[in-house]
Amino acid sequence: MRTQPLKLALLGCGTVGAEVARRLATHGDELAARAGAPIELVGIAVRDPARRRVAELDPALFTGDAAELAGRPDLDIVVELIGGLEPARTLVLTAMERGSSVVTANKALLAADGPQLYEAAEKHGVDLYFEASVAGAIPLLRPLRESLAGDRIRRVLGIVNGTTNFILTRMDETGADFADALAEATALGYAEADPSADIDGHDAAAKAAILASLAFHTRITVADVYREGITAVSAADVASAQAMGSIVKLLAICELAPNEQSVGVRVHPAMIPRTHPLASVREAYNAVFVEADAAGQLMFYGRGAGGAPTASAVLGDIVAVARHRVAQGRGVGESAYAQLAVRPVGESTTQYYVHLDVTDRAGVLAQVATVFAAHGVSISTVRQDGHGAEAALVIVTHSAAESALAATVAELRSVDVVREVSSVLRVER
Repeated sequence: MRTQPLKLALLGCGTVGAEVARRLATHGDELAARAGAPIELVGIAVRDPARRRVAELDPALFTGDAAELAGRPDLDIVVELIGGLEPARTLVLTAMERGSSVVTANKALLAADGPQLYEAAEKHGVDLYFEASVAGAIPLLRPLRESLAGDRIRRVLGIVNGTTNFILTRMDETGADFADALAEATALGYAEADPSADIDGHDAAAKAAILASLAFHTRITVADVYREGITAVSAADVASAQAMGSIVKLLAICELAPNEQSVGVRVHPAMIPRTHPLASVREAYNAVFVEADAAGQLMFYGRGAGGAPTASAVLGDIVAVARHRVAQGRGVGESAYAQLAVRPVGESTTQYYVHLDVTDRAGVLAQVATVFAAHGVSISTVRQDGHGAEAALVIVTHSAAESALAATVAELRSVDVVREVSSVLRVER
């Protein structure tokens, strides 16, 4: 084993950063044996250096000057756990320019500027690793980048946000409405004070962009991802899903088109059968279902967030990058050779659940069915709920193009027997 230590700097020392620093201090010998060299933590950049965060560490390691620390030319590895776009982007690029390999958990930065970061890593001959950016502790990105590199991935379907999965689990288990389930998630610490990044789908969309980029060897940014959150999911929708033998989940869906010339990337709530492997993923857990030509169906499951689980993924990347430094080599870089087009969401096809509040009189179903038929959307099942002012039609379609369904819904809103299109959800298989 090499005796000269590899020097590592940590940018950020929040929940994840503190756990990474603690484990570097307490498991140093094991990590050194696995990496092939000692890993020396030489600095930690934080907003308030005077605040004591990790009892096992020398307070002299902490600094308020992240730019100075990231720019040190003697570093081997810089770990970025600040989050957000700036100053994280500048700090990461500076570290690479100085010859440091980078480990990050910053999904927002990778989803927005992944190509720029890959190009900088290639230019300066360093590694860029980011296993912790999607699904916390679950080993997922490296299998996509390496283990499945010889296969053709057709579809990636995942629950990649623990907060929304907890909320939808509570709605399914207790019949609670969205607001009450969100309040419980907040009280238990699963939701932030401002939960919009989670419940509006932004977090999942960033992760979907990363997954699609790796799965389909194409540069995909968060701007390419169609996104809907879960705020419009009602207790009635969840109850309807139960009646259909299904459950509502917020899904990240990345699909290769049948002609293999384009990909679709979308994030939205959807019903899935309770027999689907993802249906059993409860609480704040994450899971990703991968379909590939040779490997078939694979599922990756585990804790998608939290200090210790995310730190596990970060430390795994640190060991991998350290091994490359010891061997004077590099790991896998960007694979974007396919350059596939991103398919507009209107061209995606799936089944749909449509809930209509209607006038309770004869001929309503015939008028509604005529609208569906006019746009080429075939009805699979229809059920009437309630009577009088509570009358409703619950319709599930056969597979149809998103654009056709959107046109159908737009026309339904102008039909006099339809009081309201109260809900539209996709039905995935």
